[in-house]
Amino acid sequence: MGLWGKGRRYRSRLLTFFMALATVFVTVAMVQYPKDAFDSAIMGLNLWWNVVFPALLPFFILSEILMGLGVVHFIGVLLEPLMRPVFNVPGVGAFALSMGLASGYPMDAVITSKFRKNRLCTAVEAERLLSFTNTADPLFMFGAVAVGMFAMPELGATIALAHYLSSFLVGIVFRFHARGRDRLTPEEATPPGNIIIRAFRALYNARQEDKRSMGQLLGDAVKSSMNTILLIGGFIIVFSVFLRIVSVIGVTAVLETAFAWVLGAVGFSTNLAPSLVSGLFEIDIGAMAAAQANAPLVEKVAMASAIIAWSGLCVHGQVASIVIESGIRIAPYIFGRLLHAVLAALITLLLMDSGGIFPTALSVPAAVMPGGGWSPVFWLTRFEQMGYVALLCTTLLIALSLAWHIGRGVRLMIKK
Repeated sequence: MGLWGKGRRYRSRLLTFFMALATVFVTVAMVQYPKDAFDSAIMGLNLWWNVVFPALLPFFILSEILMGLGVVHFIGVLLEPLMRPVFNVPGVGAFALSMGLASGYPMDAVITSKFRKNRLCTAVEAERLLSFTNTADPLFMFGAVAVGMFAMPELGATIALAHYLSSFLVGIVFRFHARGRDRLTPEEATPPGNIIIRAFRALYNARQEDKRSMGQLLGDAVKSSMNTILLIGGFIIVFSVFLRIVSVIGVTAVLETAFAWVLGAVGFSTNLAPSLVSGLFEIDIGAMAAAQANAPLVEKVAMASAIIAWSGLCVHGQVASIVIESGIRIAPYIFGRLLHAVLAALITLLLMDSGGIFPTALSVPAAVMPGGGWSPVFWLTRFEQMGYVALLCTTLLIALSLAWHIGRGVRLMIKK
């Protein structure tokens, strides 16, 4: 135990020294290349202001209000029969899943952190939930990637299906994560009684416990959401600068050599190495590099799927900063991202080989301006469609959960 403690302190010191040296090195590089740092910061700021801010802020505010009103508790009771046996998480996890599917990164991290702070789930359940609900939104894959980057709308359904199938597989794998720390077994977690009555009772009790007026609830929701969105903006700008600096000083060239060896070992084109390096840090730049690489289409699409599933260190930094105060460990989340990336690439290869690309009728069109930019009309449409996706996913999950609950009741009656 003493040797283990000494080794742990030694590793902690090394990590501290390394982080200090790396920060000093990047700071000196920014001073040496001020124009590159400034231009990349402006690019990150534009991305946050024009895309992230208007797309995510309303959903952050609404999720806070829904939790304060007890609606999330209501949904949690209805979805417990589905989420507990499949993913071993409480029913409220379906709310994070639906909002994550609609809004993308890092919406689910914000909601999962709120669940943990409000004691709607344990730390282990939060880690399981975060491992598979942190997904890209469908309009990003259909519009930005398939249309904007690959110029092939028919690829949208293939990428999205691979992304969500692999995400659900990660959730099933992570249902066994830290089983010894569970406080309830799946059988004990679902109490008897009418599920509809219990759902309304949970809504009422949650609202009574909150005790904030509607005006105070709205004000708190706006303040909390603004803090979160500003935090996300800061990370986007910092990682935009960091990626440009490491590229200028030649670090990416070293990483490209290492990744080229890995890609060659698995039979992929080494021309995809730059996209893998970019995707390691940032999802949009990495997916764009994969689409523009000189490689077979099936390999480019598989690489883009892996990058989207991994989501980049920029998103991981946002997630870590959001959940760290909730007592949620980040290591299981990182492992889940790696597993998601591998599974997404494999499923994409299977889908492309088994029947090629899905028909164009399944894709979602997007308004792309000359030069690859997104028009304001598209983002208004995107916001509306995000709401529809969240509502549709929640409704579908509730229907499946009720069907599962009724089927379970029928089976118990037959056994008796």
